[in-house]
Amino acid sequence: MNSTKKITVKLKDQGRRLDVFLSEKLEISRSQVLKMIKRGQILINDKNPRKPGELLKEGFLIVVKEEEKTKEQVIKEERTEDLRSDVKIIKEEPEYLVVEKPAGMLVHPTEAGESNTLADFLLEKYPEVKKVGDSPDVRPGIVHRLDREASGLLVVARTQKMFKHLKKQFQDRTVEKEYGVLVYGAIEKEHNIIDFDIDRGVSGKMVARPKIDLLKIKNVGKGQEGRESLTELWVEEEISRFSLLRVKIHTGRTHQIRVHMFAFGHPVVGDTLYFNKNLVKRTEQKLGRLFLHARKLCFEDLKGKKVCFESGFPEKLKIYLDKLK
Repeated sequence: MNSTKKITVKLKDQGRRLDVFLSEKLEISRSQVLKMIKRGQILINDKNPRKPGELLKEGFLIVVKEEEKTKEQVIKEERTEDLRSDVKIIKEEPEYLVVEKPAGMLVHPTEAGESNTLADFLLEKYPEVKKVGDSPDVRPGIVHRLDREASGLLVVARTQKMFKHLKKQFQDRTVEKEYGVLVYGAIEKEHNIIDFDIDRGVSGKMVARPKIDLLKIKNVGKGQEGRESLTELWVEEEISRFSLLRVKIHTGRTHQIRVHMFAFGHPVVGDTLYFNKNLVKRTEQKLGRLFLHARKLCFEDLKGKKVCFESGFPEKLKIYLDKLK
């Protein structure tokens, strides 16, 4: 018998479209949601949805039936489980851990209830984190996250005191986060700052647009809604038709680097969500992940001492770069 996932619509999601809501919750595209609806895999209150854009109400019970797994899907799941052995412990302290997450692994389960996440790894290896955090049942000790197909450094709290200490640092924007990113195209200026506000679009994806002068009459009603977002970047190297960047984010918005680079006209290599098909050549080698690696992380420990950790590119990214040169 195929397993099912159940999601209850909360008040904050009332009025949202079914396809947009599930695209976000299941981390799949709207077209995939549409296919699932057509295959009868999705029910709302035990009935088939009337349309993909059906508006949700608080209390609706959405049931997502899993499809019979193909051989390829089974292999992918086995690979995800194998990723747990690829998690690297960079630093182990009584109050915190610094880990390196491999690409392909979720930091914690979504409402779809995925297994073999970083959270599962942490609970198995460090059971004390089970009581740490705002939602320890889902995000034990986890203060921040990385996208599934990105890799790199994360700090995890082992005590509630450290969790609160780290949480305040992230809120105050004193944590230093630096990434290595490969993007399409040559960037004229060696140093750039992107300050486009970020919001969630009607498709469910995050969106950002360059800021405009709202004082001009022609721009009335055209302002970009969203949250303040700031990304700083330096060009480290131009390789063929790509640019290797050192990126710092001064805010922590969902998909911030990917959305900002896409809006800036230089999407991240390997991004299947925010991409420009005109920049992707049929002959170019497929990466199979984001070329986005969190390579430096600095924060303050409980003694008030600033600590910094660094991580080099994974072998797969090194090989990819070598083949471009």
